Amino acid sequence: MKKGAILKAACLATAAFLFQQCAIVRPGEIGIKQTLGVIRGKPFMSGVKFYNPFVSKVIKINVRIVESFNTLPLPTKEGLSVNTEISLLYHVKPEAANDVYQKFGTNYEEVMVLSNFRATAREISAKYYAKELYATERDKVEKAIASELSEHISKYGFVIDAVLLKDIILPAQMVQAIQEKVNAEQAVLKMEFVIEQQKKEAERRIIEANGIKNAQDIINSSLSEKLLQYNHIEMLRSLGNSPNSKIIITDGKASPNIFTNADTPANNIVPASTPNTGTKK
Repeated sequence: MKKGAILKAACLATAAFLFQQCAIVRPGEIGIKQTLGVIRGKPFMSGVKFYNPFVSKVIKINVRIVESFNTLPLPTKEGLSVNTEISLLYHVKPEAANDVYQKFGTNYEEVMVLSNFRATAREISAKYYAKELYATERDKVEKAIASELSEHISKYGFVIDAVLLKDIILPAQMVQAIQEKVNAEQAVLKMEFVIEQQKKEAERRIIEANGIKNAQDIINSSLSEKLLQYNHIEMLRSLGNSPNSKIIITDGKASPNIFTNADTPANNIVPASTPNTGTKK
């Protein structure tokens, strides 16, 4: 009896084992158990999950950040079509994994994410000129696409992490024309800066000239005839003390003082015999 019970129990255990299978849910994944076509229980995080493979299966939903690289023809504001290389970074909210699977299945990326992404990218690019997409407004375009796309699909359990406009492929002639226009605009900005700089320099010179004029007016108002005569005498005295040869020329309206080192002492003053003459030694 005991041997029969043990054998029976072993057979049941073996049968139960044969009808069991395990699924390993890795980090960054959410496991969903589906039994007889019905989602049962809550999603489970990483780990081992046992289930009966004949009536159940475990669906794994990736909740890591995913990059989807796309080459898209995008329209521009002037009616052109430019080829672009653009990447979308997004992820599924872990708490929304059940809803995402039930609504869109495992092909949710193509069904919901990329279809909306392509439509949104074309809608936003049509608001910008090719020059702006290529050079000046790339960051704004990326943010505008990400914001608009997030409004469309975030309510379904998706998070838009970033949109990266990696490359704009334009015809060579268009690239050259855009570059020439950008260079011309930069030249205009530079000229405006130079003009403003010249205006500031002119204002500085006017202020400097007014300062010099005011200083001269103050000096002129303080001068007197006696002070000028005194300065004249001191100047001639200093000149007379100099060991170098010298020439003194006057207009003849006043008696000049002539100093020579050879004929007279340095501090003696010799009146000139005639006006408008010079003595050199």
